[in-house]
Amino acid sequence: MNYLAHIFLSGNDDFLKLGNFMADEIKGKSYKTYPEEIQKGILLHRAIDDFTDHHPLVSKGAHRFFEEVGHYNGVVIDMIYDHILARRWNDYCDIELPVYAESFYMLLESNEHILPKKISKVVPYMIEHNWLLSYSSLEDLKNILKQMNHKTKHETELHKGVDIYLDNQSNFEEEFTQFFEDIQKFCKSKIEELNTQK
Repeated sequence: MNYLAHIFLSGNDDFLKLGNFMADEIKGKSYKTYPEEIQKGILLHRAIDDFTDHHPLVSKGAHRFFEEVGHYNGVVIDMIYDHILARRWNDYCDIELPVYAESFYMLLESNEHILPKKISKVVPYMIEHNWLLSYSSLEDLKNILKQMNHKTKHETELHKGVDIYLDNQSNFEEEFTQFFEDIQKFCKSKIEELNTQK
């Protein structure tokens, strides 16, 4: 799961969204230095990643990318799933995606002091290029993956994942639908669990 899905799966709690969004930069037990509600978002993010990594449908979809991108296939499936979510957004959310994205950007700007430095440096670029909305465009997605090629340790062609997705679109769509139903149920239960913990 990438940014859009992580934020959406946090529900309506702004601090859960913030914690979930910034969680990749929070290592080990350092999450405990943040306010309690932010901590919950970080723990939710970790639970989502673990659930996703061990879900058989995600593994099945990721395997289709392995021949072209090797062990970066998990990165590509995350991006593809965010694309499907963005394109089918109205099936899952009553708020239009452009409005939802703008609201989240405002949330980030008003809470910049909470964000880790590495994240706060990325936020202006994220807003300028409207990352959350751009996931809905395959052309934009391919461009993002091309840019990510330059950040990997080995030479990669992550953007070829878009062509693989198109060649297997019906399978990806079906798998996403089933998986997203599962992860929504999981997150609802996980959020309830986090809210009852002291």
